Amino acid sequence: MTAGRYVIALCGLLLLNDVNSFSAMKMSANQVDSRRAFLNNVAATTTAVVASGFVTPSPALAVGGQKKVDAKLKGYGLPAAIIPNGLTPLCYVYGKGANRFPILVTFSHPFDWVVTTPSNDVNGEDGTIQAGEYGTGDTATFYVDIEAGSVENIESKDKEFFSKSVIRAISQKGDNMYQNFKITNVEEGQSGFGGQKYMIVDFKYELLTGAGFEVDRRGVASITSQGKAVEVLWCASTRQRYKKLEQTLRNIASSFRCYTDGLNFSEELIEA
Repeated sequence: MTAGRYVIALCGLLLLNDVNSFSAMKMSANQVDSRRAFLNNVAATTTAVVASGFVTPSPALAVGGQKKVDAKLKGYGLPAAIIPNGLTPLCYVYGKGANRFPILVTFSHPFDWVVTTPSNDVNGEDGTIQAGEYGTGDTATFYVDIEAGSVENIESKDKEFFSKSVIRAISQKGDNMYQNFKITNVEEGQSGFGGQKYMIVDFKYELLTGAGFEVDRRGVASITSQGKAVEVLWCASTRQRYKKLEQTLRNIASSFRCYTDGLNFSEELIEA
């Protein structure tokens, strides 16, 4: 089924599920916002499935569960994972292919979120580490900003710097997928192992869908610079759901840690 037909079919199912409630509505001035909210919800669900590219997530290869994750981190001489209440940790080496440099990534996420990891073949590695509830558009996605390069004293950077990194992260599927992006707050997060600096960045934007909808998105990102790049874990949802999920997304972002220098990844890498 093509993406366009999938969008139409999904919208049809969503509309069918709500047809009884819709038929009982009278389109008075006070009810316009309700109808708009419903359509935005349809758009958000459709966009989450189609735009994310994870209609059928592949099995995750990340290490999961506190005992296994902490054991893996301990094997590298690193501290235990940060696990806020209600979340479960994952750990994965991003950059196993010859076309990337290796980064040990860990963060925690809700138990029922689906985890996806990069794919590797003879051409190298493709994709990223992501956890999410794709039907509702709630996601946490790892991004490596190679263009930004290695950055010292990342806590001294201004909003424009962080804006560029987050925009690159959210626009992986094209610059025409968003509009009205804005950084709303930047603050220094809790330092990591060896004094690593992590910046917590709040942002919002409008996601443009192939179905002609605009979906308000809100998010929070944790940004650091390890090795020869800037690393971003950006967590986002629709504006409506963000009111409920804000603390969860902040907890995910605050649990993010990544490591590169001084680690021996030889057993993790895939030979070219």
